[in-house]
Amino acid sequence: MPLCRRIRIAFSVLFVVLACAVSPLRAQAPRPAGFLADHYDISATLDSNHQSISAIAKIDFRATDVSSNLRVELHPNLVVSDVKTADGKSLGFGRDSMNPLYVLVTLPTPVATGGHVTLTFTYAGLLANEENSPVPGVRAAVIGHEDAYLLLPSRWFPLTNYPSNRYTATFHLNVPDSFAVAGSGKSSAPTPMAGKSGAEGGRLLYTFECKTPGPHGTFVAGNLQLNPKQAEGIDVAVYAPRSDSANAQGFADDVARAVTVFSDLFGGLQDPEFTVIQLPDGTVRDFAAPGVLLLSHRLWEPKTAERTIAGLVAAQWFGNSILPATSADVWVTDGLSRYCEEIYAEKSAGKEAGLRVVDEFAVGALMYDEAAPIAQAVRLAPYSSDYRSVVLNKGAMVFHMLRGLMGDVAFGNLLHDFATTYAGKTATIDNLVNLADRDVQAAAKPGQVAPNLRGFFVQWLNSTGVPDFTTEFVVYRTPKGFRIVGKIKQPIDTFSMPVELRIDTEGNPETKWVDVLGMESPFIVETFGRPKPGGVKVDPNNLVLKGSVSLRARAAIARGEELAEQGNYYPAIQQYQRALSIQPGRPLANFRMGEAFFYQKNYQAAANAFRESLQAVPEPSEKWTECWSNIYLGKIFDLLGQRERAVNQYSKAKQTNDNTGGAQEEAERWLKKPYSEGGISAANPATGTTPASGTPPPPPAGDRPTLKKPSQ
Repeated sequence: MPLCRRIRIAFSVLFVVLACAVSPLRAQAPRPAGFLADHYDISATLDSNHQSISAIAKIDFRATDVSSNLRVELHPNLVVSDVKTADGKSLGFGRDSMNPLYVLVTLPTPVATGGHVTLTFTYAGLLANEENSPVPGVRAAVIGHEDAYLLLPSRWFPLTNYPSNRYTATFHLNVPDSFAVAGSGKSSAPTPMAGKSGAEGGRLLYTFECKTPGPHGTFVAGNLQLNPKQAEGIDVAVYAPRSDSANAQGFADDVARAVTVFSDLFGGLQDPEFTVIQLPDGTVRDFAAPGVLLLSHRLWEPKTAERTIAGLVAAQWFGNSILPATSADVWVTDGLSRYCEEIYAEKSAGKEAGLRVVDEFAVGALMYDEAAPIAQAVRLAPYSSDYRSVVLNKGAMVFHMLRGLMGDVAFGNLLHDFATTYAGKTATIDNLVNLADRDVQAAAKPGQVAPNLRGFFVQWLNSTGVPDFTTEFVVYRTPKGFRIVGKIKQPIDTFSMPVELRIDTEGNPETKWVDVLGMESPFIVETFGRPKPGGVKVDPNNLVLKGSVSLRARAAIARGEELAEQGNYYPAIQQYQRALSIQPGRPLANFRMGEAFFYQKNYQAAANAFRESLQAVPEPSEKWTECWSNIYLGKIFDLLGQRERAVNQYSKAKQTNDNTGGAQEEAERWLKKPYSEGGISAANPATGTTPASGTPPPPPAGDRPTLKKPSQ
C-alpha cells in the first residue's frame, strides 16, 4: 500500500473525531491594536553614568479602526512626561492599571479607519538590569558604564502590536564618545556632540536610517570595532572589541555559507547585507533583527557558532521577512528558523550531521514538553527555558516530522512557497497548514490520494506529551523464513501516525510502515532471516518525536546543566539524580553531579560522583567524561594536599588521549604544578557545542567551567 494512502488511513479517524471538538490550531489572538505605527523618528540619549535613557519619539500612526484611544507598549521603567500632537497640543495619557506595559493616550477626536495621526512622546528612565523587563527574567535592554544594548523586545521605544508590526524609522543615538554603536539600518559617520557640563567628556551622535518596513530598533553600544568583510560576494560588517576581532572573517564566511544554502531553497533576500555584532554576556545568547545578527561574547567563535549563525540567518526569512501574525503564531517563524539549523547542517556536512541536530532538538523538546502546547506559546515567556523547549525545539521537531510525511520534494516546495508568498507580510499557523495541504496534494502521483495533514497539526500543535514506543511480539518459523507477530504500544490514546518498523535479521533487515492508532497497534512482518535479539526497532530513523530512557535522561541532565550555569547547584543536582533514576549509572549524569558538588566545595560527594562516572561505559558522544572525571579527581586530591594521588589522576586523564574541551592541556597544566582554588583553567571556552549534546565543561576564566546554555 503506498505510504500516502497509509498516512490518509491513519489520520482519517483522528481527524473526524477532533475536527469539531478541538479549537482552531491557532490559539485565541490578542485584541488587535486600534492604531499601528508606520514611521518613527527617535532621538535618544544614553547616560552611562546613571544607566538611563532619555528620548523623544515622533511617531506616525495609522488607524486600523475608528477610535480615539491609542495604545502603545513601552518598558515599564520608562516614564512618559508628555505626549503632544503635531500642532504641539499636550494630550492626556497614563499607564494601563491592568498591565503597566501599556501606555494609553486619549485623542481629542476619533480617527477614521485608515486615517493618520502624528504624536510625539517624551520619556526617560533607568535601564540598569532586568527589573520590570517586558521579557520576564531577561535583560533585554541595559545601559551600563562600559557598554549598552537595546533589544527590540525590551520596548525601549513605544511599539504597537509587537511582534507583528512593520515600520520605517530613523534613530538618532547620542552616546559617550567611548562608545561605538551598531544595529538596525544604514548608519552614517557619527557626529561629535558636547558632553553634559563636561562631566562625561565628549559625546557622539549616531544616525541609523531604516527605509524598508520591518521590526527595526535593535542596537549594541560599547567598545566595538568595525571589521568590514566580504565572503562569496556578500558584504558582512562584523562589530566586536579589538581583542575579539581577529576572527571576523570566519563569521563573514559562516554568514555567506548560510545565505547561499537558504537562498537556493527559499529565494533571495531583498537586501543581502549583514551586520554581525558581539552582544555582552548576561542577556540572551543570540538575537536576530533585520540584517543584524547578535551573538553573545561567550559564543564568539566562528567554528562553534556556525550553526547558531545559520539559525540567525534563517530568521531573516522566517522572523523578519515573514513575521508571526500574533504572539500565538510564533511557531511558524521561530520553530522554522530553528529547524533550518538542521537543513544547514545536512546541506553543509551531510545527512548524519543533520540527524545529530535532530537528536539535539528531541532532547530539548523533552526538557519542558508539558509546559504548554505549541499553539499556546503565548502562555510562555519568550527566551525562557520552557519557550525554547516548546516553541524552538519541539517546534523544529514538528517540521522534521512534517518533512517525513510530505517527502523532501513537497516539503521543499512548502518552504519555498511559504517564504515567497508571505515575504513582507505576517503569517498564521493556518496559513502554513493550508500551504502544506496544497503542496502535498500537488506532489501526489496520478491516482494517489494525498494525505490530509490537518489531523497531524492538530495532534502535535494543540497537545502536550510525546509517545514512548514499546513492542510485544512472538516469532514463528515458517516454510519461507520467519513471521513476527506483535503490537506497538504507546501511552497516548489520541495518537495517530504512520511509524516505521525495522526488523534486523541475520540476513537483510526488513522494514514495514505501521499505522499506529491509539495505545496498541498490531503488526505482522515476514522475514527470510532469523530476527536478531533486540532487533525489532520502532522508528529507527528518528522521524517521530518520541520518548525513550536515554532521551529522557538526557533531558533531565540538560535541565540540570542549565540550572548549574546559573549557579543553582542544589536544584541542578536534583535534576541529575532524576536522570539517574531514569537511567541508573549514566556517566554524564554522575559527572555533572560531581561537578556541581565540586563547586559547592563538597569534595567527598564530588569524588564519589566522579568515581561512579568512571565505573560505567559511557555512550560514544559522552566518552570525554572519563578524561574530565580524572582531571576533577586530581584537583580534589590537590586541594586535600594529596599530590601523589592527584598526579596519578592527571596521568590517567592524559592516557585517554581525549582532548575534548582542551582536556589534555588542562591535565598537563596541573601535572606541572598543584591545582589551587585560585587556579586558572587552560581549557578553551570556544570548543564543543552545547550541554544538550553532551559536551565537556570549557572554562573561560577562573576554575568554574562556564556551561554554554543549551541551544534548546
